[in-house]
Amino acid sequence: MSASIDYYQTLGVSKSATADEIKRAYRKLAKKYHPDTNKNADAEDQFKCVQSAYNTLKDEQKRKEYDQFGAAGVGQWQTDKGGQQVYQWGPDSSIKANDLEDLFSAFSGAQNQRPSIFDQLFGQQGPRQPARPQPTQGRDESKEIKLSWHQVVHGASVTVRLGHSQNSQKESLEVKIPSGVTDGQKIRLRGRGHPGTNGGPAGDFILLCRVQDHKFFIRQSCDIILDVPLSPAEAALGTKVEIPTITGKTLLTVPPATQHGAKLRLRGLGLQKTEGTGQGDFFAIVKIVWPSDLSDKQQQLYEELLKHDQPSVRQELGWWND
Repeated sequence: MSASIDYYQTLGVSKSATADEIKRAYRKLAKKYHPDTNKNADAEDQFKCVQSAYNTLKDEQKRKEYDQFGAAGVGQWQTDKGGQQVYQWGPDSSIKANDLEDLFSAFSGAQNQRPSIFDQLFGQQGPRQPARPQPTQGRDESKEIKLSWHQVVHGASVTVRLGHSQNSQKESLEVKIPSGVTDGQKIRLRGRGHPGTNGGPAGDFILLCRVQDHKFFIRQSCDIILDVPLSPAEAALGTKVEIPTITGKTLLTVPPATQHGAKLRLRGLGLQKTEGTGQGDFFAIVKIVWPSDLSDKQQQLYEELLKHDQPSVRQELGWWND
């Protein structure tokens, strides 16, 4: 097929048609020839022609090149099954890249001019000019840093040494670690990685945070959890217990009749939130510890207490109701 496809005629509009007029014409014809609704043998080919015409004329730059060079001026480079470059335009028009005479004749009438599609193949200076090296971004560099709980709670400044060298000397960099960072969190330093090539930007330097476990605090997001052992009497009668937190000692109030596993919340005593503002919470988890060996007095008191254990703690389970 030649390069003489008339996209304006395909859509039934004039060469001075506005973008809205082109769009309305396309919608009308696309509905008319859509294969799902039009069962004529040539409906699919007609639909492809309408689609190709609209894809060209709706784009201001493509329309300009089409007006100047015809349909061949707005084609695309593709690779055929044999691995050769093929220039294709319209529904089924194509020329192999090595058929240069045919390729240039497709643009007859455009003296000393060349559509932008040629730049994709030859570059801005024509077919004999070697392609200009493209700028390439440098590689990222990564490094693990170990952080103590004190550093996580309060934030810290750490010194890292960059692994690459631009002037044969190692470079040290001081990095601020925000409070509340999590294990596995990445801190990205833009442009501090390996240098780019051909004027491309440098890569990034990425710090991978590794937070050391605490000997008795457990972390869940920005909340802190601490197991707090209580004696049976403390849990039953209630008490006040001095406990450690991430910022120092505090007094925990245990209400009477506290059950094993109860979570007592201290609001705002957790870690700094890394997103947004505010602090997490501190949770004291009650662990009732029973004596492993009773004194005579304890034995006597528990026997007396047992007499008053009415109703039975198992009464409401309904074991024997059937």
